[in-house]
Amino acid sequence: MVSTHKKEKPWDTPDIDKWKIDEFKPEDNVSGSSFLEESSFVTLFPKYREEYLKSVWTDVVKALNKHHIDATLNLVDGSMTVKTTRKTFDPVQILNARDLVKLLARSVPFPQAVKILQDDIACEVIKIDGYTRNKERFVKRRQRLIGPSGNTLKALELLTDCYILVQGNTVSIMGPHQGLKTLRRVIEDCMKNIHPIYHIKELMIKKELAKKPELANERWDRFLPQFKKKSVNRKKPKQNKEKKEKVYTPFPPQQLPRKVDLQIESGEFFLSNKEKKVKELQEKKKKQDEMKQVKQEEKAKDYIAPEEDTRENPLMKKEKKDKKDKKRKHAGDDDDDDDDDDSVNIETPKKEKKHKKEKKEKK
Repeated sequence: MVSTHKKEKPWDTPDIDKWKIDEFKPEDNVSGSSFLEESSFVTLFPKYREEYLKSVWTDVVKALNKHHIDATLNLVDGSMTVKTTRKTFDPVQILNARDLVKLLARSVPFPQAVKILQDDIACEVIKIDGYTRNKERFVKRRQRLIGPSGNTLKALELLTDCYILVQGNTVSIMGPHQGLKTLRRVIEDCMKNIHPIYHIKELMIKKELAKKPELANERWDRFLPQFKKKSVNRKKPKQNKEKKEKVYTPFPPQQLPRKVDLQIESGEFFLSNKEKKVKELQEKKKKQDEMKQVKQEEKAKDYIAPEEDTRENPLMKKEKKDKKDKKRKHAGDDDDDDDDDDSVNIETPKKEKKHKKEKKEKK
């Protein structure tokens, strides 16, 4: 912070960068003695990281030895330990070593994780599994943070100058403190169902505005987009039924009968326990019979043959037609014979008929 004391300071000149972090050297340790106590940190790592850590551990030891910090890999317990030695002079480096081990456990590659030993880079591991209980919703929102083929993560990395890695239930981020602050807000909002594209648009505008020195002392609210949350009705609106106008009556509604009153009316109240049980069994059996009959009817439906469309053979049609024609012809011939008989009968007198009857009687 710039000093407000009015006394002139010859070393406080405008060309000095007050935010610059100078490298901590052994000469800066005024006491020159080692730490009073040994500081150590232990971090567990998952089983699938064992092979990678074994192949990279020699490089990890070399990087930490420059700052006089000891590191051990325990494959039996599945843990990594870092601790100070008698030659350690920078107290911050043990915290950086702890972060390095933590990042390696969260699947960050060693060339990227070793950058945490620099003074201008910080890191953070954000847990994202506690924002939603539903697993499917959690997976969708995590995928939304990554974006199609990782495009959303690339955009955030370019805008914030940070490194981002989504692994399981955590997100590991590395970079300057300002970038970490903005990234944490983006990640938390994404898990709260706010799309990262809104933050990306805002960051792009801010990056362009930062290039203009005339806007350095002004507020940028008028340039930033204002996104309003739209409430979408997912459920179908209820249909308003016609309400019947209630007629006012000063009398209260009729009291409903109690269970005991209904039993007295039906006569069940006066039955013994044995008779009640028999009645219950009879009712139960009656219901079972009804259900059985319904099921049998449903099963019988499957065995009813459906109506089929019959196709008549044209040759058979002709044969039927010919037969009908023949019958008609025969019928016509018979009618002609009957006409002849009638003519004969008309000529015969009634006496002949009587004579025939008498002959039959004699026989």
